[in-house]
Amino acid sequence: MRDCTQFYIDGQWVDPVEENTVAVENPATEQTIGHISFGTAADVDKAVDAARRAFESFSQTSKEERLTLLRAIQAEIETRKEELATAVSDEMGAPLSLANGPHVGLLAGHCQKAIEVLEGFAFERLDGPTLHVWEPVGVVGMITPWNWPLNQIVVKVLPALATGCTMALKPSEIAPFDAQIWAEILDAAGVPAGVFNMVHGDGPGVGRAISGHPGIDMVSFTGSTRAGIDIAKNAANTVKRVCQELGGKSPNIILDDGSMAANVAAGTKSMMGNSGQTCSAPSRMLVPGGRMAEAIAAAKEAAESVTVGDPNGNFAMGPVVSEAQFNKVQGLIQKGIDEGATLVAGGPGKPDGLDKGYYVKPTVFANVTNDMTIAREEIFGPVLSILGYKDLDDAIEIANDTDYGLAGYVAGEDLDTVRSVADQIRAGQIGLNGGFDLGAPFGGYKQSGNGREWGEFGFHDYLEVKAELNYVPKEAAE
Repeated sequence: MRDCTQFYIDGQWVDPVEENTVAVENPATEQTIGHISFGTAADVDKAVDAARRAFESFSQTSKEERLTLLRAIQAEIETRKEELATAVSDEMGAPLSLANGPHVGLLAGHCQKAIEVLEGFAFERLDGPTLHVWEPVGVVGMITPWNWPLNQIVVKVLPALATGCTMALKPSEIAPFDAQIWAEILDAAGVPAGVFNMVHGDGPGVGRAISGHPGIDMVSFTGSTRAGIDIAKNAANTVKRVCQELGGKSPNIILDDGSMAANVAAGTKSMMGNSGQTCSAPSRMLVPGGRMAEAIAAAKEAAESVTVGDPNGNFAMGPVVSEAQFNKVQGLIQKGIDEGATLVAGGPGKPDGLDKGYYVKPTVFANVTNDMTIAREEIFGPVLSILGYKDLDDAIEIANDTDYGLAGYVAGEDLDTVRSVADQIRAGQIGLNGGFDLGAPFGGYKQSGNGREWGEFGFHDYLEVKAELNYVPKEAAE
């Protein structure tokens, strides 16, 4: 049982202003595994005040000082990897293989990348007589989700630290324990008091207080488009910078060639990773209409090979994160059936033998049209929609016919064609026959958000640029 009922403010663990203890549930067992406190606007005030005081000195630290700090954080991560993985598995139901692998691996990878970027980052550049200076934006409010909890915390916190910002974090109340360990890591690494602050709570109680706080200069949010809109509206009153990574309904265009069946199978299995709870998941698969039957067979075999069960066992997929998420996914699966899509695999209800826990069957629909609900809405569960296309122009038109633009995928044997199709997809990141790069910018077009995270691109949202005119007077230059 984990009881994390204090907040980390100004370098200390402190009690909340008001006592409000809330249970945290393990989605695999439906049992309480610990408690956190829900904060209020008064707790946010304390965190922001600490961050503002710390900004005066931390913003003036040198690149070398901040590199030393990041390296100390990196060393502390190594000592807590197992605890972090266990926390993620317990709070969100990720299989231990996934928690120990990508979840913790991304944390370590982003830390190394942040160090590499900071080593080569130029905070000043002289252009003719003008000096351009990149300075920290100020105090950053951070609101992070439960689906990739470690990843989404570190891609905000590490660039903020690297650029000299201070911050107040609200992690997900559904998956809070990894954030608690992260705060302990930063404390042990010697992050100065007030630079990093953390207040647990929900969106109405803490999230809104952060997004509207006059002492916060920037809000970085990852979550649903609906919540992102509310945050942007609330932030507008103080004209603060808002950077958001929101929802997605990403197309996966499978080319008409000899590898089509294999690419369908790979795309299906990819969709089921993390129980489908990934904003950039390839949830709309586009296949040649004349080969729909072949695609159905390949997708059915792939989906039915995905094992589902206890996160502590040898299974590929655990539960979805909560009862509310389970009910949402079940409702959208039923919507797909009601609207006439062909159910290929999975369907309503829990997998056989899994009566306890929020487990969802790996589900595939085929003969989906782009006006159906399951093709338009982000399901955030292990549900794949397969749509047919007439030719590549039709595939590209369908791919771009969405409110979202976070990611896209193209799979095929002819690389020139793959590249050509990728060039025409309106999304922030496109996978060409796979691919992964911690240095590539991650973020979306349209209602998938604004701003970019990861690598060097993740630094820029945390910086203001100042132009110092006549820095080199004409007389001195001559």
